[in-house]
Amino acid sequence: MSGAIPVIDGHNDLAWRLRMQGLPAEMSATGLHTDIPRLRKGGVRAQFWSVYVPCGGPESAATVKVLEQVDLVRRLVEAHPEDLAIATNADEVERIAAGGRIASLLGAEGGHCLDDSLGVLRSLHRLGVRYLTLTHGRNTNWADSATDAPGVGGLSAFGVEVVRELNRLGMMADLSHVATSTMHAALDVSTAPAFFSHSSARALCDHPRNVPDDVLARVRDTGGVVMVTFVPFFLNEACRRWGDELYRVEDAIPVEYGSPEFERLQREWIAANPCPPSSVRDVADHVEHVRDVAGVEAVGIGGDFDGTEVLPDGLADVSAYPVLFDELRARGWSDPDLRRLGWDNTLRVLRDTCG
Repeated sequence: MSGAIPVIDGHNDLAWRLRMQGLPAEMSATGLHTDIPRLRKGGVRAQFWSVYVPCGGPESAATVKVLEQVDLVRRLVEAHPEDLAIATNADEVERIAAGGRIASLLGAEGGHCLDDSLGVLRSLHRLGVRYLTLTHGRNTNWADSATDAPGVGGLSAFGVEVVRELNRLGMMADLSHVATSTMHAALDVSTAPAFFSHSSARALCDHPRNVPDDVLARVRDTGGVVMVTFVPFFLNEACRRWGDELYRVEDAIPVEYGSPEFERLQREWIAANPCPPSSVRDVADHVEHVRDVAGVEAVGIGGDFDGTEVLPDGLADVSAYPVLFDELRARGWSDPDLRRLGWDNTLRVLRDTCG
């Protein structure tokens, strides 16, 4: 198994997991997918840390929480100064990685944290956030989510302003979690490369969070990237159906999402109703589909570690990226193309958008 391919991962939810478990800003807790030794074993040289907060409450409260999440990630980096350093552009990523540390980038998951304010967006940019996922599981007032009923038909006039301001600031408009109509509406407006931080291919798994082929063609045409995720719900139909049932169970849990009690009840249901099989081969199939439709320069990796309760066989934590590379190598992928997948493509989109 080779660890020579460097990795920029598009999405890791460690910060929210630490917050919900009441843990300090460090990586020594058990039960996590992520820690420094495993990041290094996996070849991770740069990580987008998600500064996620759930939807459903007042958006002004989400704004407070996202600022707290930015603070948590920065304290996490400060707790590991020999291993981590904040990066905000491609040059900083390359410099930090060349110095032996892991470049730590920030991505805000869910436009509800803006509270309909471009001022909040500009403030997040000043704090170092370099992508905004336009929605999460529910619509915002200005953009439709993949997993909610249609609201504004893609983007409202204010949603168009958000995308234009992201372009002006040099932030990536992350189209994971948005409806297909929102994907197209954002790409109609944006002058930057298309960017999906953690999504897979709709043609292989008909989950609304996945990217359909007509959008993959636009990813190719804009010089963008789809960072294929490892979450089983997005990999095969049996897991997708199981995930739909899990979502219904989670919606009925009468405590705060992500709290220890929530996670206990969630784990009990999963133990009694195990997820159908998925494996590294499923992930490789999605990687190859994105390559076949959009080109080898349009595919990256967004594992979503510490953001999912179940993972494919062979991809248990952040040490496992070489398992995927070995699977693809066995299918005939060259090391230069594996490097495009793991590193070059996302670094190019970061440079083209954020500098």
